[in-house]
Amino acid sequence: MNFDRVISVENMRKSDKHTIEHHTTSAELMYRAAQGIYEAVKFTGKVAIVCGKGNNGGDGYALACILCKNGVVPTIYRACEGFSKDGLYYYKTAISLGANEEDIASANSFTGYDIVVDCLLGTGFSGNLKGGIRDAVEQINSSNSYIISADINSGLNGDTGVADIAVNSDLTVSIGAYKTGLFLNDAPFYIDKLVNADIGIHILDEEYKLIDYSLLHMFEGYNSEVMTSEEFYEKYGYKPENCDVAACISQISNEMKKTVVVKTSHSAVIADLKYIYFCADYVKN
Repeated sequence: MNFDRVISVENMRKSDKHTIEHHTTSAELMYRAAQGIYEAVKFTGKVAIVCGKGNNGGDGYALACILCKNGVVPTIYRACEGFSKDGLYYYKTAISLGANEEDIASANSFTGYDIVVDCLLGTGFSGNLKGGIRDAVEQINSSNSYIISADINSGLNGDTGVADIAVNSDLTVSIGAYKTGLFLNDAPFYIDKLVNADIGIHILDEEYKLIDYSLLHMFEGYNSEVMTSEEFYEKYGYKPENCDVAACISQISNEMKKTVVVKTSHSAVIADLKYIYFCADYVKN
């Protein structure tokens, strides 16, 4: 059976760097990411793309290029100044292809848009949102549009899934491989539907496996240690914002010689001595 992979942010960072150095340019990977987002949903009507200054924003600018080439003219909103190198290239290209640009101060909760794409922050973000980025997230969340998050919902920690506030998405398109933070702590309450776009990143370390949520009951049987996230943190004294849940329950599983399941109402992480699995009822393959 083939399993989708779930990986840490550091593994993705190293794998992305290795792929760029040995296989595929960073600009090409950015375009593939945008293509993966474009193919995940039918883009119609008025589209707003809300961008930060890093590569996640660059994915948004590359998406704007693809939309323009396919007869959908998006409007770009920049939540802060600055670009990544490839992001600047795709931003200039998108504008040359006819993409619109508006000041985010006039966004008015993106009233009138059918689709809003969140390209503010990537999986490397941690901490609390501030300033213009926080304002942009609040405007997105007060919108009545269909919300798509690129790679991860802006505001979520890519490893832990912890957020003080994050984008509420109708669809999140993970890029390259699923990250652990898409399944843990606050993440299930911000993500309605989750898919992954394989863009050809050579993943260096095999870490965790994704299983179908319908199989969760098989790990909750006789002699398994099953806990909610709240029960897990209380019992073992960990804090959500700095706990590597997968590593912790792997150690517990080996010490107890039994399967350990830690779950939210929509997702779970499982250690069964040999492997560590993630699952969620909002993953749509």
